[in-house]
Amino acid sequence: MPFAEANNQTIHYVDSGGGGPVVLLSHGFSMGHEMWAPQVEPLTEAGWRVVTYDERGWGQTVNTEPFTYWDLADDALALLDHLGVDSAVLGGMSQGGFLTVRAALTAPERVRAMVIVDSDATALNDEERAQFQDLFDAAIADGLAGPVGDILAAVLFAPGFDTAIWRAKWNARPVTAWTAAKECLFERDATDDRLGEITCPAIVFHGELDAAIPLERGRSMADGFGGPTTFVPVPGAGHSSNLENPAVVNPALLEFLGSLG
Repeated sequence: MPFAEANNQTIHYVDSGGGGPVVLLSHGFSMGHEMWAPQVEPLTEAGWRVVTYDERGWGQTVNTEPFTYWDLADDALALLDHLGVDSAVLGGMSQGGFLTVRAALTAPERVRAMVIVDSDATALNDEERAQFQDLFDAAIADGLAGPVGDILAAVLFAPGFDTAIWRAKWNARPVTAWTAAKECLFERDATDDRLGEITCPAIVFHGELDAAIPLERGRSMADGFGGPTTFVPVPGAGHSSNLENPAVVNPALLEFLGSLG
C-alpha cells in the first residue's frame, strides 16, 4: 500500500489509477479510507481516478501532534502534489467536508468541484462541546466495546445499519490515540461566513436521520456556497449517508460529476 511524504506527514492512500480526472475523497472522524468503498468502483467504472486516504491519526496515517482542519486541508493539497495532480474534485464526509471546504478556500484554483457528505460550516457551541467531551471521557474510562460504543454508533449511523466493521476498528486501538483528532474536531473554527467565496460547483448529500449534524445545517451549508450547488437529502440515512444509502448517493454523484464536462 502506498504512502506519500506530504506536508511533513506520512500519509497512507489508495489510488485506483488510470488517466481519468481525479476525485480525492476524505473520510469522517473515527473512520478511514474504507468508508468510500461503495463509491470507488462505480466512479472508477465511469472513468474517474479515485484516491482515498487515511487522515492524520486514523488508519495507517499516524499522528500524535496537535493539528487543525486547515492543516488537514494542506495535507490534501500536498497529496495532490505528490500525485502530480494540478486540480481535482474534492469530496469529504463530516470532518472530510470540513477540510474540503478549507482546501477550497486555501487554493480555489485546485478544487474543480466539491462533494460534501453530512458536514457543516459552524463551530461547536459550548453545550455541544460539553456533550461530546463527556462522551469522549466516558470512552477513555470505559472503552468502546459496550454502551459508549453504542452511543457513538448511534451518532454516526442510522438505526439498523450494520456497524460491526467500524466497531471492530474502534476497539483495535486505545481511545487515547484519538486525542489530537478529537481536539481538532471540538475546537474547529467556523467557515460559514466564508462559504460564498467558494464558487466551484458542489453537491451536498445529507442523511435525513443524521443525529450528529441536523439536516437543516447541511441545507444551510449548501445554500451558503457561492457557486452552483445541488442539495440531496438521503432518506433512511444517518451521519454516514454515502455508506448507508449508496443507492441514492451514487446515481446523483455520477450525474453531478458527469455534468462537469
